Amino acid sequence: MDAIRTEQLTKHFPIGFWRPRPYVALHPLTLSVGAGEVFGFLGPNGAGKTTTLKLLMQLIFPTGGTAEILGRPLGDAATKRRIGYLPENPYFYDYLTAEELLTYFAGLFGYAGPERRTRVARLLDAVGLGAERRLPLRKFSKGMVQRVGIAQALINDPEVVFFDEPMSGLDPLGRREIRELILRLRGEGRTVFFSSHVLSDAEALCSRVAILVGGRLVASGAISEIQALDAGGWDVVVRGLQPAVLDALTRAGRVTTSTAVGGDRYALELPASEQPHVLLSELAASGATLVSAHPLRSSLEDFFVREVAAASRDRRLGPS
Repeated sequence: MDAIRTEQLTKHFPIGFWRPRPYVALHPLTLSVGAGEVFGFLGPNGAGKTTTLKLLMQLIFPTGGTAEILGRPLGDAATKRRIGYLPENPYFYDYLTAEELLTYFAGLFGYAGPERRTRVARLLDAVGLGAERRLPLRKFSKGMVQRVGIAQALINDPEVVFFDEPMSGLDPLGRREIRELILRLRGEGRTVFFSSHVLSDAEALCSRVAILVGGRLVASGAISEIQALDAGGWDVVVRGLQPAVLDALTRAGRVTTSTAVGGDRYALELPASEQPHVLLSELAASGATLVSAHPLRSSLEDFFVREVAAASRDRRLGPS
């Protein structure tokens, strides 16, 4: 069973005063997220990521389409007890301490007594808040408030967690701690759906991603499949390559770039059409020695930039 599923989910907002006209914030979105996976919902600012999350949380309501969480339609009361949510810009009553705030949220879910205190302490430890937990939230930095927001999203041991830009405002240490927390959630069999434009985090954490641009889904799939589509040749380092041999390979188009990397070593980039084992045999016959060979694959960031650029170009050229 899918943990999250949307079918032609759409959202229009009216804009203008005298003659309101619809602004399409989310074009028909159909996607599914399997139970127990970490799913990255990616896109530039203004792409519609937060709109989608607010629709799933029923903070706003769709213009069309349907969605389900844990096999139940949006709004099911029992399902809401099984999910957690971190908004993009969490805001809490800032005269409470972090401990008091989480104690309050735990009480809303029916936890009391020692169990509530233990749960609050464990979550504050998990997000890296030490003695600061006893300070009023008004004294917290943005990154510290973000940590509290992540803790409140997990206070009810949710089966599905929605994070809207969970790394926002965090320093490098904080980002690493939250990445480790998300991996622990995955290890416990929980589903994590998070939006982000920090692509290195998505590449490190996600099994699958979807890319949204201008409210439209422009790509989705497993990261391994996305990167496999863009295998771009080989990066080879050799020692003892004769300049005349290198010149002949370059003129024949069998080496696209070459760089001297010190001593008698060269870094060569081979095109995707070149069979590396054939070329390496020829190089060995000429007296060169292989140091290393690696396939060239695009990163998720490369793929993301291309898709965003293509979608933006299509919108400019297409009908209004």
